[in-house]
Amino acid sequence: MREIVTIQVGQCGNQVGDQFWDLICKEHNIGSDGHKSNLKDGEEISGRTEVFFHELQDQKYVPRTTLIDLEPGPLDAIRGGPNGLLYRPDNFVYGSGGAGNNWATGFMTKGASKVNEIFDILRKEAESADCLQGFQLFHSLGGGTGSGLGTLILNLLREEYPDRIFSCVSVLPSPKVSDIVVEPYNSLLAMDQLIEWSDEVFCMDNEALYNICTRNFKYKKVSYQNLNSLIAQTLSGVTTTLRFPGQLNSDLRKLAVNMIPFPRLHFFMAGLAPLRSSASQAFYTESVEEITRDLFEGKNIMCACNPSAGRYLTFAAMFRGQVEMREVEEAIMKMQHKHSGLFVEWIPNNAKVSVCNAPPLGQKIGASFLANNTALQDVMQRIRDQFCKMFKRKAFVHWYTNEGLDPLSFNDASSNLSDLIAEYQQYTEEAVDSKVLDGNLDDSLEDLDSGFGI
Repeated sequence: MREIVTIQVGQCGNQVGDQFWDLICKEHNIGSDGHKSNLKDGEEISGRTEVFFHELQDQKYVPRTTLIDLEPGPLDAIRGGPNGLLYRPDNFVYGSGGAGNNWATGFMTKGASKVNEIFDILRKEAESADCLQGFQLFHSLGGGTGSGLGTLILNLLREEYPDRIFSCVSVLPSPKVSDIVVEPYNSLLAMDQLIEWSDEVFCMDNEALYNICTRNFKYKKVSYQNLNSLIAQTLSGVTTTLRFPGQLNSDLRKLAVNMIPFPRLHFFMAGLAPLRSSASQAFYTESVEEITRDLFEGKNIMCACNPSAGRYLTFAAMFRGQVEMREVEEAIMKMQHKHSGLFVEWIPNNAKVSVCNAPPLGQKIGASFLANNTALQDVMQRIRDQFCKMFKRKAFVHWYTNEGLDPLSFNDASSNLSDLIAEYQQYTEEAVDSKVLDGNLDDSLEDLDSGFGI
């Protein structure tokens, strides 16, 4: 068993987590109260439930999760919602005042006062695991609790469990979805912590999620539930090989080893296929080749950037349903040959493929996608540009310094993010230069051959 402990922080993190648990409970035939549902006599719960669930007496399943917020409202809504009986009551941790959309409040003052209570629960969850694989953090970068307290927990957990994998599902802000003025400050300070302390970051960009809802699904009005549902479906696909048997399986450590060529480049863009409205679905015949093509299209990627403008350092594709491994490998190879300019040449085997026999709910086959693509610099550049516009006039800075934050921390975080952007840019240019170099080398060899009369 390779258990994963989940941590949900802030309103966004808890709402995303609630959707995630709702979806994977349905995939494992677990009811909203944690008991088995709709099973025939003698039939067992499907999949490896021990990765994400405790199994108690009377076949009751409890998620290995801790729900955290600095105000009680979002947690009360979950407790009173359809999945309220699913969670262990002792694993709810909440304050009374909230973080006020201030990263420094969540990281340095009100959030720090809750750390001991939070870690008592996390230690119990970790000690109850037979073989703890790592931690999974759900949070947003725009608010105060998710960005501030979320990265504080990550920071301290790293010291206590240095040999475990820390995976973060980070929701990046967008003006299309939220109206928090100080989002650029919170995002920059949180990103600085993620660069240093996380092992894997799944970037879920609200701007891209909003575009998918309006363009792919034709929603006239987009709600947070629509956005969170997309994130939950993607995470369900990414974790499917951890939860179900298949032809090739994966885990968080294998993913990190195969996907991260350099320590700081551990940010992934995620994708999902098929992503179509019910009206459009009737006009398509789902096949492995078609789904593979959809995975590499920008409109199916959860980050507001153009993957074709960057280079794929590595990528992972997780297929679900009754598909042949040979079909998958052929489709991936065909895509790589057809678009060879999108993949760096100095990582020859940069594709990680896994296949799981359990299809997505309501579909015959589907696939999830993770990519370490240098085009992610566009998303990070957007955060930095928004930050610079406000910070050069020192707008709103006093709210952070009043909580004890050193003003130089803004400069350090901005420099750290700039260095990361430059690193992505370096490998984008190297990929282009290597193609030019290879072309010149081939020409030189041809000239050399002709000179010797070969």
